[in-house]
Parts: sequence; C-alpha cells; structure tokens
Amino acid sequence: MATIKDIAQIAGVSIATVSRVLNYDTTLSVSDETKKRIFEVAEELSYKKKPARKQESGKIALLQWYTEKEELEDLYYMSIRLGVENQCRHHGIQVDKYFQDNYGDLKENEIQGLIAIGKFSKKQVSELLKITKNIVFVDTSPDEDRFDSIVIDFERATKKVLDHFIKKGHEKIGYIGGREVFKDKTSIIEDPRELTFKRYLTEKGVSHEDCMYVGTFSADDGHALMKKAIQELGNQLPTAFFAANDSLAVGALRALLEEGISVPDRVNIIGVNDISISKYVFPSLSTVKVYTEIMGETAVDTLLERMAGRKTAKKIFIATELIIRNSSF
Repeated sequence: MATIKDIAQIAGVSIATVSRVLNYDTTLSVSDETKKRIFEVAEELSYKKKPARKQESGKIALLQWYTEKEELEDLYYMSIRLGVENQCRHHGIQVDKYFQDNYGDLKENEIQGLIAIGKFSKKQVSELLKITKNIVFVDTSPDEDRFDSIVIDFERATKKVLDHFIKKGHEKIGYIGGREVFKDKTSIIEDPRELTFKRYLTEKGVSHEDCMYVGTFSADDGHALMKKAIQELGNQLPTAFFAANDSLAVGALRALLEEGISVPDRVNIIGVNDISISKYVFPSLSTVKVYTEIMGETAVDTLLERMAGRKTAKKIFIATELIIRNSSF
C-alpha cells in the first residue's frame, strides 16, 4: 500500500501537508490546486497501472456534474473520473474533460461518445442527446430502457452496514447524510441511503428517528452535523453512526475527537466509498468499498460497445464490500 510519504514525494509537498489535507484540516491554508494534486496522487497510487495501447479512432468526452472545486469536497466523483481517464489511456483513446461550469463548450466539439458522471435532470439529458446518442451515465440511470448506466446498489450497501451494527449489538444507530439538487435546480434528488436507513431500521425495531442529521456531502458538513448531534443528544448519543459517504465520515470523526469522544470505544462510525483518504485518517475509517476504478473502466468499455453499434441498453451494477478498519468494531 502506498504511504503518506509516497504521496508527499510525488505531489512535491511535505508529509505534514499531505496528512492535514487528507484529514480535511480546516486550519491548513493551501490552494485548491495543491489539494487537487494531493488527492489525485493518492487515488492514482491506489490504482493498478496498465500499459497504454495504441491510439484507437474516435474521441470521447467526459462530463463531470461537479465543478473542479466541488470535486475536492466529494472525492467519490474524482475517483470515478480518474478511473475513466486511466481506462482511456489503456485503450489509447483521446478524452476531452468537462466540468459543470464549462460543459456548454461540448457543443463546439465533434465527439463520438460521452461519459456523464453524476446526476442529471431530464432537461440536461435532453441537452446531452443533442450532442451525441452514445451516452453512458455513471452513478445514475435516468432511463434504463434507453441509456447505458453504471451504478451502485446503495440500498444493499446501506443494509450491509446496518446489519453489521445490529450484529455487534448496537441498539441506537445514528445517521450523518447529505442531499443533492440537480444543477439546473429542477428538483431535490432522493438519496437511497437515507431512505433505506429509515425503512430498514424501522423494520428491525432499532432506535434511530431522533438521530438523523442531513446536510451536504462534504467533510465540513460531516463535522458540523456531528457537533450538532453531540450537543443535542448528550449522553444519549448513539453508539454507532452510518455516514453516507467517506467525506462526511472524516468530518464526523474530527468532531468526535475534538469533543474527546473515543472512537470506536464510545462511538463506532462507518462510511461509504473507501476513497483513498479513508485508510490515512485517524482512526482509519471503516467503510463500504465502492469500486470506483471499475465503475470508470466499465463506463469506457460500455461506451466503446455502443460506439461499435450495440443498440440494446445495459444497466450494470458494481458490487460493494464492507471494509472494517479502526473506526468500528
């Protein structure tokens, strides 16, 4: 496994800077460009390198629904993007990258296919169809009868975490989550982790209703939401928390440690995604591993099939795995 020292050497910064960036230390003053370099190096070192093939014909576009700055707050999407880019290099394919704040430029370029990462409204999907009919959506499936999609079963992933907590004897389980809105502000996006958490624990008869805190999917909100939970619940603070992504979990961990609450002795916490920083935070984060590299690779391979003439749509689920580290028993 790559170490913080390895990341520091490649990124050209100090070991201390890497450690503080990976732990979302808000007292550290570094540029977004430096953060981006550190996060990308950490992700790249977790991938298995593949030799590049000779250049294939055609050009594809990669559209990230986040801006570059937003991507730094939710590394899940950065990790998928890097998986796409690595697979394109493997196939020798030219890929043009676009983010939310410049994807209007797509109309000015001739492309053969498009990989769209993130959540897109019906209106946005219609706009993308004007650019190309060959589209693969990653992390969402706007119309499984028409479009190829690469997705995760977050309902199943959530149940894995909750079953683990229940098996370990936790009788009160909390939730730290986030909600998203389509970038064109047409509607709020329902999160399957939040919905499953409510429904499944109700079915199991486990206490949770007064222990759910929701903001955005950022480390800052994870920190703020856990602080709020500590203040409001006091001695009734749950013995376990499910965080809807690792960024939230990292922020929540920092809040618990600041308040002198022992992890995992007093509070267990498990996140989702297993982004590269998860193994470097203290204590190392238990999480549901989402194989983002495979999501990116599969998106490229699926798009190549489409470009080669396949007509029938595919919806592909990528499996997840519960990884127990030091933030939970």
